[in-house]
Amino acid sequence: MAIQRYLQIHPMDNVLVALQDLAEGTTIVFEGSEFTLKQAVAAKHKFTIQPMKRDAEILMYGVLVGKLNADLSAGELITTENLRHASEDFRMGDRKTAWVKPDVTAFKDKTFNGFHRSNGTVGTANYWLVIPLVFCENRNVLTLKAAFEEKLGYKVKANNYIAEVEDLIDLYKSGADVNQILGQDLLANPTSNEQERLFKNVDGIKFLNHEMGCGGTRMDSDALCGLLAGYITHPNVAGATVLSLGCQHAQASILKAEIEKRNPGFDRPLYIFEQQKEGTEKELMQKAIKATFAGMMQADKNERKPATLDKLCIGLECGGSDGFSGISANPALGFVSDILVTLGGSVILAEFPELCGVEQELSDRCVDEATAEKFMSLMRTYNAKAEADGSGFYMNPSPGNIRDGLITDAIKSAGAAKKGGTSPVAAVIDYPELANGAGLNLLCTPGNDVESTTAEVAAGANIVLFTTGLGTPTGNPITPVVKLSTNTKTFEKMPDIIDLNCGTIIEGTESIEQAAHRILDYVIEVASGEIKPKAVLLGQDDFIPWRRGVSL
Repeated sequence: MAIQRYLQIHPMDNVLVALQDLAEGTTIVFEGSEFTLKQAVAAKHKFTIQPMKRDAEILMYGVLVGKLNADLSAGELITTENLRHASEDFRMGDRKTAWVKPDVTAFKDKTFNGFHRSNGTVGTANYWLVIPLVFCENRNVLTLKAAFEEKLGYKVKANNYIAEVEDLIDLYKSGADVNQILGQDLLANPTSNEQERLFKNVDGIKFLNHEMGCGGTRMDSDALCGLLAGYITHPNVAGATVLSLGCQHAQASILKAEIEKRNPGFDRPLYIFEQQKEGTEKELMQKAIKATFAGMMQADKNERKPATLDKLCIGLECGGSDGFSGISANPALGFVSDILVTLGGSVILAEFPELCGVEQELSDRCVDEATAEKFMSLMRTYNAKAEADGSGFYMNPSPGNIRDGLITDAIKSAGAAKKGGTSPVAAVIDYPELANGAGLNLLCTPGNDVESTTAEVAAGANIVLFTTGLGTPTGNPITPVVKLSTNTKTFEKMPDIIDLNCGTIIEGTESIEQAAHRILDYVIEVASGEIKPKAVLLGQDDFIPWRRGVSL
């Protein structure tokens, strides 16, 4: 079977996507017409299929993604020089909530083994948290980390590169010069990260340091308390130790109120210590150490038990996106999303700057006008604030995105939105609130990978599926982050940080539906603790709260 070399994503599109590198002069045959490429077109990039005038609209995924800065003939490469960002305006429209549910026969009777909480949620892991309410307590949190992590068997030792540095020290002492050091072949001496854990049913103790809590706006400190409350009440968390200085904006009373808002009658172990009340560091630390150890003893009593798949809440994320993201991994996640929604589960689609250009479709899919209005209002307010600060949504694509074919924000967004599938939008949630109601939830977050992943987990995601075309190590302290490559080349190049390959869709060896089934089977194993994703094995505990200023 001949390998497909280029693709029209949607019947309305007036550009084609190169699925492999195409040389200048390559003959393109499309819908009865024939033309040659005016320049070489690298895989993932786009080219015109007809002559077009300056200011003509470019359509991809069936939506407006940009306007031309110059006249182009058929077969010309789309670049940042000849295309500028443009997207359709949006308004209140008719409800378009009808959708075709996928066949879920293969999954309707499947379960995963998780940690059941008294409020009815189920965790895919069981962690203890140590959290500072303000950056002033970061040092004390790190002191607790040094005291607990290795002794309890949770320190990640794999690939610490100590042996390599020792080799260089020996070379230096023997008189090696700079060129000999740079030319030395370092032989890896891998060590296992498997350790004997004291608490068998506790997956780890995590330390969520940050640079917030005081000195900024009250809005940011209040949002921080909400975010931390989302982590403390998360189904993957057994309990927490919180360190407060005492005088900061982010008060313990605000944190407690946010916890009660998310989980009324919260009954997991929670220990809060205020340094200005305790006095000396020694008194503070000794109390925190005893409480943390006692709390982990309680956490260890919880064991994994079967749970139905509607207890899964999947965060949908992308980072280091490329020109294949919107036609391989993202649509595969969209199919996974539709399966889970059909089963009664929850999915979270975030990164609002990366929904620019598809606002009309998503607002029309909202279950009612109030939900649609909330989504449109959040999008307009966010973009207006960005514009006022000189950085609208149009500046979202990174140099790596652009290099790999995502020329405008609307092109990037149209592909990113595919992660949300086709189901109705059940709810629109503002940061940092919960977004784990059944169905598709839209959560207002920036497009920044770590800030958005951090927020999705606070909103209730007990698994995060993260697509990447260029490769990224992003993880999370308490929720397994599964990395999916959009193309086989990146998967084979970076197997230490990527879990699954969706390049099979581009190559034509697997359909989107088949890939989705494979992904969901993997998710069930991860949720049951049978497989640890690469980010978990590497201890990739990324945690960045969003300052509600401009972050795209």
